[in-house]
Amino acid sequence: MKNSEINIRDPFVLSENGTYYIYGTRAASFGIVTGGFDVYIGNDLENWSGPKEVFNSDKYGLNRGSNWAPEVHKYKGAYYMFATFIKPDGLRGTYILRSDSPEGPFAPHSKGSATPDGWECIDGTFYVEDGVPYIVFCHEHTQIIDGTICYMPLSDDLTESAGDPVTLFSASSPHYIKEALGGGHYVTDGPFMYRTKTGELLMLWSTFIGGNYAECLVKFEGGSIKNRFVHLDPMTNDDGGHGMLFDTDKGLYLTFHRPNTSGSEHPVFIPAQDCGDSITVKL
Repeated sequence: MKNSEINIRDPFVLSENGTYYIYGTRAASFGIVTGGFDVYIGNDLENWSGPKEVFNSDKYGLNRGSNWAPEVHKYKGAYYMFATFIKPDGLRGTYILRSDSPEGPFAPHSKGSATPDGWECIDGTFYVEDGVPYIVFCHEHTQIIDGTICYMPLSDDLTESAGDPVTLFSASSPHYIKEALGGGHYVTDGPFMYRTKTGELLMLWSTFIGGNYAECLVKFEGGSIKNRFVHLDPMTNDDGGHGMLFDTDKGLYLTFHRPNTSGSEHPVFIPAQDCGDSITVKL
């Protein structure tokens, strides 16, 4: 199977021992009941086996609606999937699943949603700073109009939150945002944390700029998510987004889905360069 044949949104690549595992939202059923997540496996970023189901949400009562944005992170010898489901209260939240293998099967691990009760949240990602695990996530524009990106500490075993959420910024705040979407909404999507070769801390995230889905970048002072930050210029603004960075034997790559059109999405892989103080992509 080629990249162009893989119809997923929100691609996430786990790179391990020369093998790439790519996970994502089943785009053919985006926004409706999707039934879980798959993995595609390859070693050249072009040819893939799969899809192989790694999580069946029906089995665990989590197929109430959209199943979104699976990310798989290795932590203390196990594999943890951060993924968004609809909670019993009808709001979205990010749950944490666990497996002993990147090929699954994954099973629920956290005590329900790891994002705050009463909040509509999506796209939780995993980040560790000074040994403390955090979830970084979006507080949805569907609930608060001007979406935000927040972070919150987790328990060491990743079963529950271990503190209060902290809001970093709202979607309308960057210097390059000039207008809202229809209805006056501002969107935050897909945060992903990345530490450069010189120790700088960056965060990728997505929004809409002039109606186009875009991949954006934030830089934190002093290498800590707790410090002040600046919005750097967008990395891309060509209808692709919800991206992440990963290492290969050929260097660093950015992946995201493009176009942002239901039924046509597929993962793209773009060479990137870690410049120490920022990231550039070779478009």
